[in-house]
Amino acid sequence: MWEIRPTLQKILDLLQTNPSFGRGEIAAQLGNITEDGVKYHLNKLKTEGRIRRVGPDKGGHWEVLP
Repeated sequence: MWEIRPTLQKILDLLQTNPSFGRGEIAAQLGNITEDGVKYHLNKLKTEGRIRRVGPDKGGHWEVLP
């Protein structure tokens, strides 16, 4: 089974409970990562098919996929 890294799992957990969070809010919640670091991890999760963005950048939300 595929194992997810701790930072990626924390981001997934945040998005499940707060799907409208942006990069800045995720970085603030994690505390040990920059917005650019969050962007990198979000892109990785999108590429792996774990999340997708629904709606526009402003006003949209994240959907965590099974």
